[in-house]
Amino acid sequence: MTRAKICGITNPDDANAAQAAGADFVGLIMSDGFARSLDPARAAHVVSGITTPRVAVLVNEPPAEALVRAQSIGASVVQLHGDERPESVAALRALGDWEVWKAVRARSIDDVFRAVDIYGELVSGLLVEGWKEGVVGGAGVLVEIDAEALRAAVPSALTFVLAGGIVPSEVASTVARFSPDVIDVSSGIERSLGLKDHELVTAFIKEAHRVSEATTERPEAGQA
Repeated sequence: MTRAKICGITNPDDANAAQAAGADFVGLIMSDGFARSLDPARAAHVVSGITTPRVAVLVNEPPAEALVRAQSIGASVVQLHGDERPESVAALRALGDWEVWKAVRARSIDDVFRAVDIYGELVSGLLVEGWKEGVVGGAGVLVEIDAEALRAAVPSALTFVLAGGIVPSEVASTVARFSPDVIDVSSGIERSLGLKDHELVTAFIKEAHRVSEATTERPEAGQA
C-alpha cells in the first residue's frame, strides 16, 4: 500500500491533524536556515502529543549533530537532503534504530542511477523529487522522468518515496503512474507557508490510501 507522509510540520495542531487523518509519517525540518526549520526543543514539543512515526529531515549535518536532532523527536526515519558523504551516511545509520532515506533532486534518470550507485547499499529508502535551481529540497516540483524508467531504477529493496508539489487532486494519477511506496507532500496542502490546511491534509491521505487499496484489491488476470 502507498503510504502518505505529511512533511514540513511546524506546530502541534498540524501534527495532531495529520495523525487524526491517518498519516503514515510526519516530517519535520530539523536543519537550520529553511522556512519550516525547527530547533530540537520546538520540534519535540510539536510531536509530543502524537504517536505517528516521525521523519527528521536533515541537510549536511555531521553524524553527531544529526543524532541529537533526530533523537529529539524520536525519529523513525532520517531523511537526508544534502551532499552527505557515504561514510557519514553509514555512520548515521549505525547510530540509531531508524531507517535512512536519501533524497535526490532528479533532472534525469542518470541522477537516480547515480544516487543508487553511491547510496543504494547504505540507505533503506530513496526519495525522488524534481530539480529546481538553488533549492535543496521542498521545491514543489514533480520529477519529469518517465515513470516506468524511474520505478525500475529504484531497487525493490529500497523504499521508493515520491515528492514534489503533489496536491490531493493529483494523488490518484500520480500513484497510478509511479507506484511509489510513500507519497510525500508539504506545500501542496498548505494554506500559507508552514501552516497546513487540515481539509487538504485529510483529502491527501485518504486519496493515497484509497487509490492503493483499490489497486491491491484489483483481481488478478483471469479472475472474476
